[in-house]
Amino acid sequence: MARDETALVVAPEKKRKRSDLLAARIRDLISLHGLSPGDRIPQAWLAEEEMKASKGTLREAMKALETQGLIKTRTGPGGGVFVAALSGEQAMDLLNNLFLFNQPGIADIFALRRLVEPELVADLAGNVEQKQLEALQATIRLYEAAPKTPDEALQHRLADLAFHSVLANLGRNGLMGFVCIFLLRLLRDLAERRAAAWAPDPEFQERTLDFQLRLVRLLRSGDAQGARALMESRLAETERQMVDHTGISHVGEGRE
Repeated sequence: MARDETALVVAPEKKRKRSDLLAARIRDLISLHGLSPGDRIPQAWLAEEEMKASKGTLREAMKALETQGLIKTRTGPGGGVFVAALSGEQAMDLLNNLFLFNQPGIADIFALRRLVEPELVADLAGNVEQKQLEALQATIRLYEAAPKTPDEALQHRLADLAFHSVLANLGRNGLMGFVCIFLLRLLRDLAERRAAAWAPDPEFQERTLDFQLRLVRLLRSGDAQGARALMESRLAETERQMVDHTGISHVGEGRE
């Protein structure tokens, strides 16, 4: 499939619909008034006269906010419109739709991973609690037996991605962690679509185990420079291995 270089370019913003402007206004009011998830939306914000909007426009605006995960409507006694919190999982589901018809390749994903993950682990070095280290070590235990079948090889690959997801969740920079987890999710989906490509590779499995054990030691000791360098080396090796196994390098090549 030929690459579509412009598919993800954001087009100049068109004139916004009145319902979109109203949804943005309600979102701003939620922030301005300090409402939290679970708080009821004031009835005045839903009134046609107060908001100077028709019933249809109000309905469209509320539907848009509900689709975005910002509000929830409850029926029955005690019902109404309430503030909701968009979870990271919901946000990633929405982002996944952006790549539905133009799936990124491994090289595209790793180009960002190389920018973010080394800095994430460098920041974590010396700032990880024992319980957090134990969460990392729990994922390492999945590597005790060498893979013998393609399915076991895939499970090892997914376990490796899970290790990196735990790291990202521990990160002190929430935005950096979110980006890491989203990239790992893209790789997980790609790996599962190409499940048959994962031939058993005991040597790579041993290097994966060695990397994870060494990284945990560096995080515990507070060696930020060592953690950064180790992650940079690991990402370079992992990218080569994944491209070799799947044959997917750049954007668009992952689509079947």
